[in-house]
Amino acid sequence: MAAACARAGNPERAFASVHIAGTNGKGSVSALTEAAARASGLRTGLYTSPHLARFAERVRISGEVIDDDALAEALTAALRFGPDLTFFEVATLASFLAFRRAGVELAVLEVGLGGRHDATNVVGPPSLRLTAITRIALDHTDRLGADLPSIAREKAGIAKAGVPLVVGPVPPEVRAAIAEVALARGALPVWTEDEPADDEPAGARDAPDETYPARNERLARRVCRALGLDAGSVQLGFDRARWPGRFEWLETPDGPWLFDAAHNPDGAQALTASIARDLAGNGSEPSVAPRGWPPGATLRERPLALVFGALADKDFAATLAILAPLTPRRFYAEPRSRAAAPPAALAALAGGQAMGTPADALCAARAAVGLRGVVLVCGSVSLVGEARALLLGEAMDPPVGM
Repeated sequence: MAAACARAGNPERAFASVHIAGTNGKGSVSALTEAAARASGLRTGLYTSPHLARFAERVRISGEVIDDDALAEALTAALRFGPDLTFFEVATLASFLAFRRAGVELAVLEVGLGGRHDATNVVGPPSLRLTAITRIALDHTDRLGADLPSIAREKAGIAKAGVPLVVGPVPPEVRAAIAEVALARGALPVWTEDEPADDEPAGARDAPDETYPARNERLARRVCRALGLDAGSVQLGFDRARWPGRFEWLETPDGPWLFDAAHNPDGAQALTASIARDLAGNGSEPSVAPRGWPPGATLRERPLALVFGALADKDFAATLAILAPLTPRRFYAEPRSRAAAPPAALAALAGGQAMGTPADALCAARAAVGLRGVVLVCGSVSLVGEARALLLGEAMDPPVGM
């Protein structure tokens, strides 16, 4: 990857960058950071993965998905400079080339997998302004390690000498592992638990019912502070930020839908905690609406159905065990991706109905709750992407591996 970048004239050095890793939450923190930088007047780039429906979603310039012609040009050039690169390496190099051509001033780069060996980890000082780690949880254990400290060390591999490393709330053993790597690399760790942002509400970091989206926002706010962004512009960017498929409420003529990319036990815990926060409100003391939800949107006093699908290499049994208690109306579908867990196997684990396709599952779930009920779609990013595209009438690219 480094050699291909060199042959391309090191496009990753043409703009300032922020590099964000973590098991869950890194996409949300990346989106918030980019939105804040854009609101501050910077020309921004955002590189994330995987996509929901179209590959082009991975590369955004000034908040807009890259157009097909520019993407094709960048991919063609990336293949010319690195004909032996992997799929993800080609995508990453293409994003660098697109950002350079578009005159991007600050790019926010989400790690694809792990950190130390990820294709995005070719960025470095002086153009690399900051690195960050969100949450650490068990996922991709076959490649990153079987325990949290091992996974943390892999993700801390994005740390660079002299570059601030902002770290979200982590347990003590994870903090020790990250600190070990940061010290060895000469990085400058900033622990959000120790040093909240000046504009953080008093007591927010100790709130026992703080949701995972709120934690992501708190980390993103600390990242923006380290970047020197104006607090007013940061808030404006956060207010405008949207990250589809992440605790996203969508209203259609058929009724409301709730999409979340939760695909591992940690993500499922985050989702159920956010749902519990919404359900905790009542008529006289309404819960605080999650960011991006329309006025009046709530799960309270509404029937709920679950549409769930998972990849076979994920811990779908543990994930489903967390989600199944939300509702007895459970429908299973097969994501349009690499090897998926058979819907019949999912139904055998938690009860419910195995459906033929995601479209079948959506129809059955909607019929089960009616117009007023809410259908929750989760378990796989690709399932969420396909469901959104079906409901919104949007185009979908053929499935890819990552």
